[in-house]
Amino acid sequence: MNKLYLSAFADEYADDFTAQCSALKTFGFNSIEVRGVNGKNVSTLSLEEIENVKAVVDSYGLTVSSIGSPIGKIKLDGDLCGHFEMAERVFKYANVLGAKNVRIFSFYLADGETRESSKQKVIECLEKLLKLAESYGVTLCHENEALIYGESPESCLELLEYFGGKLKCVLDMGNFVLDGYNPYDAYLKLYDYIEYFHIKDALYEGAIVPAGKGEAQIKEILDDYRAKNSSVTITLEPHLQTFSGLNALVGKSFDNPYKYENQQLAFEDAVKCLKELL
Repeated sequence: MNKLYLSAFADEYADDFTAQCSALKTFGFNSIEVRGVNGKNVSTLSLEEIENVKAVVDSYGLTVSSIGSPIGKIKLDGDLCGHFEMAERVFKYANVLGAKNVRIFSFYLADGETRESSKQKVIECLEKLLKLAESYGVTLCHENEALIYGESPESCLELLEYFGGKLKCVLDMGNFVLDGYNPYDAYLKLYDYIEYFHIKDALYEGAIVPAGKGEAQIKEILDDYRAKNSSVTITLEPHLQTFSGLNALVGKSFDNPYKYENQQLAFEDAVKCLKELL
């Protein structure tokens, strides 16, 4: 039987970081992917705040599987110097937290630019990030997401192949569905570069739903991966809808059958559905 490492973006359960860790411990998770801490993005925290994060994580017997950073979520004509400074701060924090992975993205195109005209700039920026990350001993894991350079499976593969394995993949099956791609085909294309998975399910109509309730083929993908590997790390990222507002990632008009009174109930159901699927 292979080893399964369960992590989560617990800022979807609560803003308070202690409450996040307490919930994950109760739900039987091993790890946390740190993103939001007490209402702030991890990239904006002070060193003292990060040291407090480490103390809380340790007190609950958890580990930090990755930092869910916003690195690469900026237009190519934005303040890249400031962005690289933020990235280096995140890499330092990864060392403090004992996280070997940092989630990143591959930049938004500048207005009026095409993928082809932006390709070299994207590669140069990623190359700079990879060299910086290497100096801190952390691995950069690219997530597929809408509108960035690496949105499609083919674009992700292009980047991963270019860097010859130095850049890894965090596969988000739900994002591929939301962007109109077949998630299992994407999995097969990107298989050799997968470091871990983000677990988010979705319907092609545009709704995010609990794991196993959508069309992201999560069970099929994880079953295949687990059959071929000694260990697998997954981060639960539910992004489920509450009655207080529309889903943050989806702008389409669709009557989502899965709505919840609050984020705690949404997260609890996401955990329940994930465990049933596993």
